[in-house]
Amino acid sequence: MTKLSTLDEHLFAALDRLGAGDLSGDQLAAEVQRAGAIVDVADQLIASNRTKIEAAKLFASHGAQVLPMLP
Repeated sequence: MTKLSTLDEHLFAALDRLGAGDLSGDQLAAEVQRAGAIVDVADQLIASNRTKIEAAKLFASHGAQVLPMLP
């Protein structure tokens, strides 16, 4: 997964699987667990990209002088 649009596709696919109604018992439990894992990874990707955006904003506002302080 290299793009945020791909992340969206995975999240919506997980939502579709959960809403399909054809899962029961162990299948549903496994899909819920899988969806939770996808959300956990998505949260980390979003946080990482949020940090990158904030770094870009700082660079845009203050120029190269902030580079030593950025991740």
